[in-house]
Amino acid sequence: MTPDIVITGAGVVSAIGCGKTDTLAALRAGRSGIAPIRYLDTPLKEYPVGEVPLSDAEIAALTGAPVQWPRTTLLAIPALQEALAQAGLRDGQDMMLISGTTVGGMDRTEKSFPQYSRDHSCGSSTDLAALFIGGFDDATTLSTACSSAANAVIFGANLLRSGRYKRVVVGGSESLSSYHLHGFHSLMILDREPCRPFDATRAGLNLGEGAAFLVLETADSAAERGAKPLARLSGFGNACDAFHQTASSADGEGAFLAMSKALQMAGLLPSDIDYVNAHGTGTPNNDASESAALRRIFGADLPPVSSTKAFTGHTTSASGSIEAVFCLLALQHGFLPPQLHFSTPDPSCIVPCHSGLSATPRHILSNAFGFGGNDTSLIFSVYE
Repeated sequence: MTPDIVITGAGVVSAIGCGKTDTLAALRAGRSGIAPIRYLDTPLKEYPVGEVPLSDAEIAALTGAPVQWPRTTLLAIPALQEALAQAGLRDGQDMMLISGTTVGGMDRTEKSFPQYSRDHSCGSSTDLAALFIGGFDDATTLSTACSSAANAVIFGANLLRSGRYKRVVVGGSESLSSYHLHGFHSLMILDREPCRPFDATRAGLNLGEGAAFLVLETADSAAERGAKPLARLSGFGNACDAFHQTASSADGEGAFLAMSKALQMAGLLPSDIDYVNAHGTGTPNNDASESAALRRIFGADLPPVSSTKAFTGHTTSASGSIEAVFCLLALQHGFLPPQLHFSTPDPSCIVPCHSGLSATPRHILSNAFGFGGNDTSLIFSVYE
């Protein structure tokens, strides 16, 4: 029998706050964290970003972590600490840590190049975070571009379904780096203004950074130790359309398949979904492709949809878990995050919910789509 999988702890750090309390307040108030570059050393100062409003030294002082560690690791630690604390756990004992990232320790690599030779490893950031928290049986890193953290959730869920673990910690962390920013600049998809997902005037994305982690466990495990579930991971799906290295297909085939698989696993109809947290990067190609997929799934009965990247910027590999926490907050506190900066409908796109809504969502679908068409959808449901 497949076990029910519940979330018993969550932690988040992003441009709109360090921790769930600040994050919830910003989402409800419609307060974006996208601003001029403050900490990142780059000549591309004309592009706004979603920086976590803390220096490396301030994060290190907050957590006790070594300041010389990569910023990706430093951002991960407070999110991990918050998730474990809410779940009533002191460390990672009898658990595995699964983290998604792409940038990894790139900020430290940049500081040593070209004077010194230095190997760059995405996995080292996860290993350092696991070492700092302590007790984890093992740690691993997934890197599938912008679906990395969402795929970490799937990997962890499958470990629970297999019986290998009763509890796992899943999520992702990503920091801004000059390499990161210049890479997206070379694709000509950065916007000099705050991003406007699904808007006819959209001109690209704003990069962001942050981290979020979830404690996943079987419902039986949570009951055994008296842990209170925050929500249930009721379905998930992953697909790869392999259409292009960076572009999304016009019909959104990968996104359509991922959402279809998640609905099938959850045993839900499209009409059961109360809100969709869209991938919604603000690029012309992505938003039109995702809109095509949403229309294929929902037809004329589209539920409220918004992209929270207008709050945080696109946190790339960490976006799947950061936005998962936003979905949990919406389920717990009865609201739907509004679509910021939307003004002009585009016939090729869905019309998002651009004003905050009080609601009692029961099932939320969250999308995370990566380069190469590696597309993932997660469904979070009220736990009963």
